[in-house]
This record gives sequence, C-alpha cells and structure tokens, in this order.
Amino acid sequence: MQTMTGVVLPGNRQLELREFSVPEPGYGQVLVRMKASSLCGSDLRAIYRPTNQGTGPEAYQGVVAGHEPCGIIERVGPGVRRFKAGDRVIVYHIAGCGLCSECRSGWMISCSQPGRGAYGWQRPGGHEDFMVADEATLVTLPDELSYLDGAMVACGIGTAYAACLRAGVSGRDRVLITGLGPVGLGAALLCRAMGAEVVGVEFIAERRQLAQQLGFASIVSPEDGDMLTALLQQTGGHGFEVAIDCSGNANARHLCLEAAREWGRVVFVGEGGTVSFEPSPLLIHKQLTLYGSWVCSLPQMEELTERLVRWQLHPDVLVTHRFTLAQAKEAYELFDTGRTGKVAFVWE
Repeated sequence: MQTMTGVVLPGNRQLELREFSVPEPGYGQVLVRMKASSLCGSDLRAIYRPTNQGTGPEAYQGVVAGHEPCGIIERVGPGVRRFKAGDRVIVYHIAGCGLCSECRSGWMISCSQPGRGAYGWQRPGGHEDFMVADEATLVTLPDELSYLDGAMVACGIGTAYAACLRAGVSGRDRVLITGLGPVGLGAALLCRAMGAEVVGVEFIAERRQLAQQLGFASIVSPEDGDMLTALLQQTGGHGFEVAIDCSGNANARHLCLEAAREWGRVVFVGEGGTVSFEPSPLLIHKQLTLYGSWVCSLPQMEELTERLVRWQLHPDVLVTHRFTLAQAKEAYELFDTGRTGKVAFVWE
C-alpha cells in the first residue's frame, strides 16, 4: 500500500510528521496530488498555539492540517461528473452538508449541520502529499495562475475578496487597511486592482517593508505617534470611505471607526480579540455601516479566479518563504513569529 507524509498539530506549538496510507476517493470525491499548501493565521491562533484546540466549527480533530490546498487531480472516484484526472484545482476549505440553505448558496463556511467538515480541522487537509476532496468543493485553477496563486485563493485572498465585496470597494474610494499580514496585504492588492487608493497601518517592520516592495507607499506605523491625525491628513481631513481591519487588534478596530468618514463602510475581518467603543459618536452619529466578514463563498472564489486573470494579478507575490513538507517544523516556527508574508509548502 502506498504511503505518504502528513503534518499533524498536537497543540502547544508542537508539530508531528506522520506516515499515512494514500486514501482512495469515494463516491463524488477526487484524489488531489498537492502542489501548494499554505499556512494560515487561523491555524496558528486556533490549532498550533493552544493546548485546548477549540469547539464547534473550530474543533481540531487531530487530522492532517492545512486548509489552503491546491493541486492536480490524480484520480476520480465513482459519480464524479465535472472534473477528471489531470485537472488543476483549488479546494474550497469547507465541505458542508450540501443541503442546507447556506450550502445551497455556496456558503459552506456557515453550514451548521453535523455533516460539516473543514479540511485541516475535522477532515484531512492539504499538508500531505495527497488529499481526498469532495467534487462539490473544487474550483478550477485557470492555466494563467500558479499553484501558489491557487493556494492563496483557497482562504486568505478569498477572505480578503469577500471583505472588499462587502464594502463595495471601487475607484471612488480611499481604503484604510489595518494589519498588513497576508490577508491585509491581499486586501490591499485587491483594492488597488479595483481602482481604490490604499493606505495601510502596520506595526511590524518586516511587513511594512513587504508592503512597500509591493508598491504601497502610504504605510503608517503605530510608532509614528498620533496615527489618527496622520491618517486624516492623507484624506484632506475627510476620512476614509472604507476601512478594513485585518488585525483583530482592539486599537486597530477602534481606529477604523475613528478614521472612517461619515457614511463610510467598515469591515472587521481579523479574528480573535475584542473591541470597546461608544456607538453614538463613532457609529450612529457618523452613520457608518459596520460589517463582519468571514471567509468567502464558493461562487465568490470562482469569481475571484476569473478576476485575477483579468487583472493579471498573482497573489503568490505575498509568499515570502517556501518550504518542503519535511521542513514543516521550521515553516510553522517562522510563520509564528508574525514577521513574514505568506509561508507555504510547495511540491515539484
């Protein structure tokens, strides 16, 4: 029986490389040979670091990690109708029940039925040489995009795209993005492609440097002093039509509400943390719209791949470090420092 290597995350910043049998795809499933599988900040927050690895949708079941997989179909199981061996695919990272209203509209992330399973959380994910995926969770990877582009789309860039759609970002907007990690920088790339002017806030010097390398000159650091004044000066005192927090930091979330102009749109994307604010002066009197945005839908992911080709935008520019699966411990330890762009496993 053919075997392969997979990454398991026991918690408390531990990592294990284990041997598994290469699985056979069942009815309506395919076997995907991995080509790229990137690391996500949610994995650090909810699986890699904690000793108690969550409940409900975030309950880690000790499976192979990795919910940002992209690869090529090795073989198909019975009942597969749309895809075939040799197709390049992105795997949408949630397999829902398929029958509830959320699943039927493409929002498997919001499925609450017992059959729901997230790749890398409740069912084996992409940090292995081969993974089984439901055909219903596959998105075609266009030839113009790399496998690393596809891995970015599988979660991080998809999450950023959904937030941009919620805010209705366009060329009419100045957009403030707080937190320029992979999701924040992804949002910046997308907002710029949509025609918006982007201003960023980031504490970590390495991430500010990456943003500048990607052409974002207007980056403010909390070390610069009065950030609100500095930000408002960049808008002629008007504030931002759109503010997107990708950090989960309380001060950053508050800053988004402060810096948004009247009738502006604010989106909270960053997970974890808290925020406390006075609704009357910051939200009600400014007549802001405040959104919470959680990942993207399957149709949005398909739409995003089309847009990336049209915009000639390659999100793999966010990847600063590439590793083999055998280097998984080093990869997770580096990503956990918070001083990188995207970190990914790649296969030849």
